[in-house]
Amino acid sequence: MSATSSSEKEDEKQQRQIAIISMPIVILIGLGLALAGSANGIRVGSVPIFVLCVAMAFVIQWICAIPFYIMQTEKYFDLVGSLTHISFAIMALVLSGKSDLRSYLLVGLVVIWAGRLGTFLFLRILRDGSDDRWDDLKKSFARFLLAWTLQGLWVSFTLAAAIAAVTAQNTVEIGILAIIGAIIWLFGFGFEVIADWQKRQFRSKPQNDGKFINTGLWAYSRHPNYFGEIVLWVGVALIALPVLQGWQYITLISPIFVYILLTRISGVPMLEAKANKKWGGQPDYEAYKAKTPELLPKLW
Repeated sequence: MSATSSSEKEDEKQQRQIAIISMPIVILIGLGLALAGSANGIRVGSVPIFVLCVAMAFVIQWICAIPFYIMQTEKYFDLVGSLTHISFAIMALVLSGKSDLRSYLLVGLVVIWAGRLGTFLFLRILRDGSDDRWDDLKKSFARFLLAWTLQGLWVSFTLAAAIAAVTAQNTVEIGILAIIGAIIWLFGFGFEVIADWQKRQFRSKPQNDGKFINTGLWAYSRHPNYFGEIVLWVGVALIALPVLQGWQYITLISPIFVYILLTRISGVPMLEAKANKKWGGQPDYEAYKAKTPELLPKLW
C-alpha cells in the first residue's frame, strides 16, 4: 500500500469519526431550538407544535438519506430540503388552527421562497448531472447522513422565527413592522431571483463557457444571490417579531444563522475557493475581485 493511499484512508477514517461525533451535537442543537421556539406556543395534546415540526424536519432527512445513499445520488437533496420547508410551514399552520393574516403571510412567503429555490436547484442539478461537493461524502454513510442531518437543522433554523410566530398562543394585528418586513422580504427575494436568472442566462451562452460572470447584479457583488437570501430572512424575522415572547426571541437567530452558514461554512467560502482555483491569477478575475465586494453590493 502506498503512503498516499494510506494517508487518504486515514483521512477518511478521521472524517467519518468527526461525522459520528458531530451527529448528536447537531441533534442537541436542534432540540434546544425546538424547546426555545415552543415556549408560549400552541400544543397538540402535551407536545408543542414547534417541537413536532422540528422533529419532522429531521426524520424526513433521515428517511430520505438511506435510499439515496444506496443509490449514491445527491440529486434530490435540495428538492427534499425545499419540500421539508413547505411541509414544516403548512403543518405548523394547520395544527395551530391559526387564521390571522400574519400567519398566512409568513407561511405564504416560505412556500413561495422554498418552491422557487427547490425548483431552481433541482433543475440545475438535473442539467449538470452531479455536484462534486458530494464526491467525498458519498464514500461514507456517516458523512452522508450528517449532511442530511445538517439539512434538518438548516430547515429548523431558517424557519424558526416564522414557525414560532405561527404557533404562538397570542396574535397581534398586522402593523408597520410587518409591512416593512414584507417589503424587505420582497427586495431580498427579487434580488436572489434576478441574480440566479442572470447567472443561468450567462452560462447558457456557448461564448461564456469557462468564463466567470461579472455583469448585472454580479458586477456589484460576487455573491448577490446569497445577499438576497440573507435579506429575505431578515424580512421574515421582522414580520414574526411582534408576537414572540420570552424564549421565543431566540428564534430571531434565523437570519444570523443564514448569514453564518452562507458566509462562513457552505456558501461563499466554498465558491470562492473553487473560483480561485479556476481563475485565480488571471488579471481580469483578480481585477474583478479587487473592485467587487464579496457579499454586500457596492452601488457606487
